[in-house]
Order: sequence, then structure tokens, then C-alpha cells
Amino acid sequence: MDMRRKIKETPELAAALHLERRAAGAAVADSVADERPVVTQRIGFFLVPNFSMMALSSATEPLRAANRMSGKPLYSWHLISADGEPVSSSSGFSLLPEAAMTSSIAVDQLFVVASIGVENYRSEPVFDFLRRYAASGKPLGGISLGTMILARAGLLDKRRCTIHWEALKALADEFPSLTVTRDLYCIDGDRLTCGGGTAAIDLVLDMIARAHSHRLAADVADQFLHTRIRASQESQKMAIQWRYGIEDRRIVNAITLMEQNIERPVPVQTLASLVGISPRQFERMWLRHFNMGPSQFYLDLRLKAAQKLLHESTSSIFDIAMQCGFASASHLGRCYRKTFHITPGQERASRAK
Repeated sequence: MDMRRKIKETPELAAALHLERRAAGAAVADSVADERPVVTQRIGFFLVPNFSMMALSSATEPLRAANRMSGKPLYSWHLISADGEPVSSSSGFSLLPEAAMTSSIAVDQLFVVASIGVENYRSEPVFDFLRRYAASGKPLGGISLGTMILARAGLLDKRRCTIHWEALKALADEFPSLTVTRDLYCIDGDRLTCGGGTAAIDLVLDMIARAHSHRLAADVADQFLHTRIRASQESQKMAIQWRYGIEDRRIVNAITLMEQNIERPVPVQTLASLVGISPRQFERMWLRHFNMGPSQFYLDLRLKAAQKLLHESTSSIFDIAMQCGFASASHLGRCYRKTFHITPGQERASRAK
């Protein structure tokens, strides 16, 4: 019997041959694509004074690795500042930008990189620069507190966005009409925002996967021992069970409610009811796990939130007291001194030294 005819008449083998032909065709197509000239995507990073070096590195290093892993100049990155002069990071290192915002440097995508100290940052020339860039229709993003700069320039209206978790409330309070999420990063059309720290790694890996391939993004992640590419909707903060070394879901839910209600504390009895246990059992669980009652634990959370604001904001002590659920500045002062053995004013003064 003619073996070739037998193969043609066997459905399974015919299907296998069809798949082989498709694979061969795809390989040829990939080979042709590989021969096409590479168009390097130019990514700009606008540095705001006191920007985070970690956030900047988390965004630029994956671009460098993508070039290395692919063997092609897929990306270039360019530092920009308001005046072209060196910009100091929050850790004290200074970087020399390639250009000032008034120059004609052309980039295909622009990120604003900012960190602590942007509470009173309102530079109309910078806002105008960002608005002109946005009018070009090119992607525009904010890394860490860079989201706050975009919001003040009026460039996040009707867009979903995110910001470093410490500034979530401040952003929502200043711009109540914005849709602010707790996501690790957020891509809404041509606006890209992400939290600080390593969140930019996952955002840039997403960009690489969309523009090139998931395989390349995975290879880049492996270079940085980033063993899992996180989805955009993942939480910015470490899971409560890892932070506190607990597994009881009721305690996890209670702490979540506490952290989400710093300004308006929820009564302990209400917390117990919301997680489905009696107030007495709630108290016993807290003493067993934390060697303190839930009221003291909640108070400590609010005091630590106040401490951060004293270090990183210029808000008055009265405003900080209100933001952290205290009845007055003197109420905050009494609780603060009892826990930290100094007053809020002394805490703030120590920061300036």
C-alpha cells in the first residue's frame, strides 16, 4: 500500500501535519519580523526634586534588561528636569538630566517621578509642560507620588489611577472626583500610574509584554529575581498575615478595617461584630496574638500614621490630629508622648536636624 496515501487518510496524522505546517509558517513569519528594522521606543522620566531612586531604577532597569535579553535596542531612556540642572533624590543622590523641559527633546512616552515632599509642589510651568505633552496624545504616566503632579495638572480627570499607599487618602481628599484605586499599578488608556518602590517593575514588565512578548517580560523578570510578575490589581502593601505573622482570617479582616479607618476610628465592639465574633472573644484573641488589647493596637496604628505625617508633610499638628482620628491637637499630644516619650512638636523638630 502507498504509505503516503495511508498517512493522508489518517485523520490524526493529517492533523499533526497541519500543525507542523502552521508552526513552520509561524517560524518563517517570526524570522521575517526579526529582520525588520527595530524602532527604539524613547521613554522620558521627568524628575521632581526628592524623587525616589528606587522607583526610578525599578522603571529603567527592566528597559535596559529588555535590550540585553532581546539583543536589540528596543528602548532608550532619558532624564528630564524643569531647568536641566541636577536633581537630588530623596536619598541625597543627584542625577544630571539630559535636558530641560523647555528643550525640544522628543520622547514617545513620559513618566513623572516624584516622592516625598510634593505636598506643596505646584509649579505652573511644569503643569503647562505636562499639559502640552498630554495634548500630543502620547502616553503619560506617574510613578509613586508622580500621580499627584498629574492630578494637579488636571490630567487624570475621568481616569482610574493609583498612587503610593501612603498618599492614597491625600490624593482622594484633594481630588474627590478622581477614581483612585489601591491597585499596584493602573493603565487607563494613555495614562499609566503606579505606586512607589518596586511597583514600577511590574508596570514596565506589563509594557514590555504588550509591546513585544510575555516571554521577554518573563526573561527580564528572571534577571532581577522577580519570581512572579504581579497583576495590576494586586495590593501595594504586604499582606497583613505576613506582616503580623497571623493566619486567623477574623484578625486579618479586623486589622484591614482598622487600617482603612484611621481618620474615623471604628468602635472595637463594632469591629468585633463586623468580623463575626463577640467583643469578649475579640479582646482575648488580641491579647493572645499581640499581648495588648485591640483598642491599644488600633491607637498604635493611628499614632504611627501621625508619626509618618509629622516626618513627611507640612500639615499642622492640628490637621494631623484630625487626619489620624484624634479629637484635638492636645489629645494627639498626650497619646503621642505616652507612646513615643516626646511631643509631636519635638518629633517634627528632630526631622529638621
